[in-house]
Amino acid sequence: MPKVRVAFHKILQNTQNYHSFHKKADHMVSTLFFSLEVGGRHYQDLRVEIRQPFGTDFKSEPVEVAKPVGSYVGPWNHAAFRDLCENCYRKAVGAEGSGIRITGTEDVRMWDNVIGVTFSGEFEVPESGAESW
Repeated sequence: MPKVRVAFHKILQNTQNYHSFHKKADHMVSTLFFSLEVGGRHYQDLRVEIRQPFGTDFKSEPVEVAKPVGSYVGPWNHAAFRDLCENCYRKAVGAEGSGIRITGTEDVRMWDNVIGVTFSGEFEVPESGAESW
């Protein structure tokens, strides 16, 4: 099976309410910017929106990952990509965040933060006939 290598470069934290006084207001919307390498070909300037739905707990519940936007067309493994996106974001923002560390606080509202990241990973995709974006 071919491998896809993903390299994340930047996060735009569009908006995030963390531990708000009104738990139903907790949410996050961010855009991850990345590049891909598949079969020796490079794809630049790709992006994907990720979300924490309103009222869910950022620390314990998974984030949603939309369909990526960019020039790559080919076999895809969205479940593996989703896991990489979530890991990238959680390493940058949260209790262990390298970009924005949030600990022991309540009612944090953040928006329009740009975080430079160096995070990469890879996953396998089928030879052909699989989901593509």
